[in-house]
Amino acid sequence: MLLKRLTEASGLPGNEKEIRDIIKDEIKDYVDEIKVDRLGNLIALKKGKEGYPKVMLAAHMDEIGLMVKSIDEGGFIKFVPVGGIDDRILVSKIVQIGSNKVPGVIGAKAIHLQEPDERTKALKHKQLYIDIGAKSKAEAEKLVSKGDYISFLSDYIEFGNNLVKAKALDDRVGCAILIELLKETYDATLYAVFTVQEEIGLRGARVAAYGIDPDFALVVEGTVCSDVTNVDEAQHGTRLGHGPALSIMDMASLFDKGLIKQIHQTAVDNNINIQFRQITTGGNDAGAIHVTREGIPSAALSIPCRYIHSPSSIMSKDDFDGCGRLLKLFLKNIKKEAYARG
Repeated sequence: MLLKRLTEASGLPGNEKEIRDIIKDEIKDYVDEIKVDRLGNLIALKKGKEGYPKVMLAAHMDEIGLMVKSIDEGGFIKFVPVGGIDDRILVSKIVQIGSNKVPGVIGAKAIHLQEPDERTKALKHKQLYIDIGAKSKAEAEKLVSKGDYISFLSDYIEFGNNLVKAKALDDRVGCAILIELLKETYDATLYAVFTVQEEIGLRGARVAAYGIDPDFALVVEGTVCSDVTNVDEAQHGTRLGHGPALSIMDMASLFDKGLIKQIHQTAVDNNINIQFRQITTGGNDAGAIHVTREGIPSAALSIPCRYIHSPSSIMSKDDFDGCGRLLKLFLKNIKKEAYARG
C-alpha cells in the first residue's frame, strides 16, 4: 500500500531522498517531465491544453524528527529536535538513526531516581538521550555520527472505524494524494511539487513557486485535529471523519476567497463531506507560495490528523479518500479563464 510505504520511510528536512525515490518510481509513467531542483524539491510536469491555467499542487515530503548532537563516554546519544516537536512525546519512543537505520530507544532517568519536584515537570529533550545498546563512545561512533538524522519508528496500522495510525501523516497524506491525482488527465497544466524543508520554514515551496510561477496553487496537507475528550469544541480545529478541511486563514496565509468558494462548491455539488479549519494557528507551504513574485492565489485543503507531529498520528481513510476525489473533480473542471492574468 502506497501510504504505508510513504509513512514508514524516513525523510527529515534536508534528507528527503528516500521519500523522493518512492514518489519518482510511482509517478514516472504518468507525467511528461520529472526534475529535482537544487534544493531537492521533486517537480513533476503534466501538460494540459493550450490556453488553460498553470496549476501548482504542493505537498511536503519532510517530517519532524531529531538529529545526533553528541555521544557521551557511555555510548549514549544526545540529540536536538528538527522541526516542531513537543518534548512530552519523546520518552520511551523507538527511533532509527542514520542511513543504516540503527535502532534505539529514547531514555530518561527512571522515575524511582527522580526528586519529587522532577516528577511534576515534563522532561525536556536536553534531559533525554538515545540508547542504542553501545557500551562506550567508541563503540557507538562505529554506528552513528554527529549530524545523523533520527526518525521515529512507527508501523502503519489500520484500526477502528476506517482509521489509520502512522508517523509522518503530515504530510505523506498530501504526497499520496498528489501521486494519485497525477494518474488522471486534465485540461489544465499541472506542476505537482513534492517539497522539501517545510517543517523548518517552508523553504522548498518558496524556491519551487518562484521557478514555476503558476496561475494559482493548491496545497494538500495534514492538519491539526483535537476532537478528543477534555478539549472544548471551539478548539477542535477539525473533526475526524467529517471530510477534508478548507483553511480560510492561518499564521502564514490569508487564503484566496475565490478558490475557497470554488472548492467548497465542488464538494457540495458532488455530495463530498467538507469542513472548515476552525483555528488559525500553524501554517503550511502556502505561506511561502502566495507571496512569491507578484503574488500567487493559493488555497489549502487538509486531512485532519489527531496527535499530529508525533509518532502515532491518526487519520480517517474517509477524509483521505474524500480529499482525493474532491481535488480530482475540481482540477477536471478548471476553465480556460480561471485566474487568467491581465
